[in-house]
Amino acid sequence: MPRLLVVHHTPSPALQAVLEAVKEGAALVEEVELALRPALSAGPADLLAADGVVLGTPANIGYMSGALKHFFDTVYYPCLDATRGLPYGVYVHGNDDTAGALASVERITTALGWKRAAAPLSLTGAPAPGDMEAVRELTATVAVGL
Repeated sequence: MPRLLVVHHTPSPALQAVLEAVKEGAALVEEVELALRPALSAGPADLLAADGVVLGTPANIGYMSGALKHFFDTVYYPCLDATRGLPYGVYVHGNDDTAGALASVERITTALGWKRAAAPLSLTGAPAPGDMEAVRELTATVAVGL
């Protein structure tokens, strides 16, 4: 059964609601195993066991969270060759601007050779019902492609 890894940093109620929508999106796809890992505890073994990944982070001062950056620092060299072509999706939540955070994730995933399976999702302010549907769709899109 294909395995979808969700690496997330979820420090706020808004991001917790988004994470719930991620779980709902994965549940829409049969025959996919979901593995949720906080970014500070996810490591190479988690990534190497995955067939695809969804990344979730707040935008902090124009960048991804330090927790997600820590994940990338931890897995970069041990997984560099083995994860080339890995399908991924990403969601970023910020109060008003997510561009820098999205750009930083894109730079690292490009260097890793991962393939974007869905358009990046930028969420600003309090997540609305349409945002939650977009998160479910992002997750389901990545999961379907596994």
